[in-house]
Amino acid sequence: MMRNSKVILIALLATLHIVACNNVTEEARVESAVRRMLGDYPNSTLQDIYKSFFQDRFGPGHIVADTTKAIEYLRYELTKVENTDSRYFEPTGDCGNYYRVALSTVTRGKISFNEYASAFLRSVKEVRPIDIEAWEEEWHRIEKIISGMELQLPGYDSDAEAIAEMLSKGQYAVHHSRLYNESYHPHYRIISKEIFKKEIEPLLK
Repeated sequence: MMRNSKVILIALLATLHIVACNNVTEEARVESAVRRMLGDYPNSTLQDIYKSFFQDRFGPGHIVADTTKAIEYLRYELTKVENTDSRYFEPTGDCGNYYRVALSTVTRGKISFNEYASAFLRSVKEVRPIDIEAWEEEWHRIEKIISGMELQLPGYDSDAEAIAEMLSKGQYAVHHSRLYNESYHPHYRIISKEIFKKEIEPLLK
């Protein structure tokens, strides 16, 4: 009975996700999103692609327990921003449920620190509980589509194995790959689509 309930839950989540993505087929969505990512960041690995899809489903993936420390670290990271030529924002995954908003939007005066911090913290509050089994099932489908694209991503096989092993242990969070970090020096926070569209995007136009 428990197994049947889990299968039903996975099917329901998949159905709701398809509806949220305007009924475009999963294969078309995934392929389009991956090609966009590689067009913007050609040195991406499967690990980096996984990170974007995970963020699209679950945002930051964790709740900020101490907002004071989160703000302090944000201020600190702003002093370390190296790549001010990076794009100001980009959608996550294949549905754009969240947006990565670069810290350079603050350092270059496009958004005030308070506006940025508020948007980020309120987005974190919207983080949904992560059902590892359901996400593992979905990622398996996503990875199968990516594999069929024959992209020759660096370290693909080892990344695929590492992600599968991680998920099998009930874990889900990854950092950007070393190659990605060295190539693009990413500094951003995840902001929900609703908050981004209403409050942040207008400031960047």
